[in-house]
Amino acid sequence: MFIYIAGAGAMGCRFGYQLQKSGNEVVLLDSWQAHIDAIKAHGLHIVGDQDEVVPMTIMRPEEAHKQAEFIILFTKAMQLQDMLEKIKPVIGPETKVLCLLNGLGHEDVISKYIKHENIMMGVTVWTAGLKGPGEAILQGKGTINLQSFAAAGEAAVQDIVDTMNAAGLNVIYDNDVVPSIWRKACVNGTMNSTCALTDATIGQFFASEAAIRIVKTIIHEFVLVGTAEGVKLNEQEIVDYVMHTAEIAARHYPSMHQDLIQNHRLTEIDYINGAVARKGAKLGIATPYCQMITDLIHAKESILNIK
Repeated sequence: MFIYIAGAGAMGCRFGYQLQKSGNEVVLLDSWQAHIDAIKAHGLHIVGDQDEVVPMTIMRPEEAHKQAEFIILFTKAMQLQDMLEKIKPVIGPETKVLCLLNGLGHEDVISKYIKHENIMMGVTVWTAGLKGPGEAILQGKGTINLQSFAAAGEAAVQDIVDTMNAAGLNVIYDNDVVPSIWRKACVNGTMNSTCALTDATIGQFFASEAAIRIVKTIIHEFVLVGTAEGVKLNEQEIVDYVMHTAEIAARHYPSMHQDLIQNHRLTEIDYINGAVARKGAKLGIATPYCQMITDLIHAKESILNIK
């Protein structure tokens, strides 16, 4: 299968590497020139569970020219529309697209470029990191839950599911993936912004009673808004899931900390806590914690003069 990975950060490199290794033709698309130059010159260096250098094709999105069979979206949320606009020429009537971005509401943007029945939304618990340009840290295993917008459901994307499972990506077809997407958003909404604002690892932040009160209040706001939108969410189950995830990832600085504090890059806050605040405002539901966290992250971006 001919596959574009739209966004060749850590997770994009992981998926591209595994899909290429299982026999697919994969092209990484990214705008980070140092990353592009490193992979073109030396290949993608994989470290972690294995140590190898793999030749891979990478280019800027606007350079893509061959029509895609399958595209996996791994951009930052705020870069999604720009990516889709740049790759519009390679999106054909049969091109299938899987969105695995963090956050909420991405289907509204994707549907401007992709036929409804060719869109898949999903959530993944795979992890990855970047040591630097052209060097990906791949450790551990994960899964993917996805759902197709096509009326035929799983049958319409069986070839995609089979292709990804042949690459060891452990895909589970989910007839109602939206609650899983909201649950993952709750993980990000309770860990990413809070650890960025407090300059802490997940374990350091979750160690205090005050932090747990903040976490539970954020989850409550997510559940209120999601439920009002018709999403089936169990608040205690989500609290338990977030606490378990925090225990597993205690030593980890989440991605928003990496973006904001470590690398002084814009964050995805508007698509996580900010999305809940916007949805809540439209529904008449108060979300003061999500709104305050969103404002504080934007204030920090301004303090650091990030544009």
